[in-house]
Amino acid sequence: MTSRELELGLARRADASAIAAMSRDLIEDGLRWSWTPGRVADSVRRRDVLVVVARDGARLVGFGIMRYGDDDAHLDLLGVAPTHRGSGLGRRLLEWLEKPALVAGIGAVFLEVRAVNRGAQAFYTRLGYRVVARLPGYYQGRETALRMGRELGVRVAAPIELRWPSPARPPGGGRG
Repeated sequence: MTSRELELGLARRADASAIAAMSRDLIEDGLRWSWTPGRVADSVRRRDVLVVVARDGARLVGFGIMRYGDDDAHLDLLGVAPTHRGSGLGRRLLEWLEKPALVAGIGAVFLEVRAVNRGAQAFYTRLGYRVVARLPGYYQGRETALRMGRELGVRVAAPIELRWPSPARPPGGGRG
């Protein structure tokens, strides 16, 4: 990693191919590629989604995609280039995406992680996420996911129950 400060900011449609390639290589390895450039570009355009990128000069070294609802948010993807892991970049990206949720009064953030990805599970656990469900066959009918969630601490009256509101999958979820 270089010594210069990484720049975090909103993704542009032109970033869709690089984000999709990172997703394919870092997150969807061994699965059918579902976060294609078109799907990422759709997320960049959506009003209920924020896509953040981290740049080291001209090079994309990290990204995150978060959907925001009325009561909760869903982290669709978070990826950091191997050269920048352990630098705090993943935490910075996630905090960047959580801030609008806090401002909007959203009570919790949810995500899914591959059950075999112990590194990602440990990362999210360190940031206050906990496992709220086990989802066999979630990834393309063949791989188990763990749904993790974290209260954002904006509710004063009573703590929210950390469970996904739909019975099985988040909207548009389970595809990769």
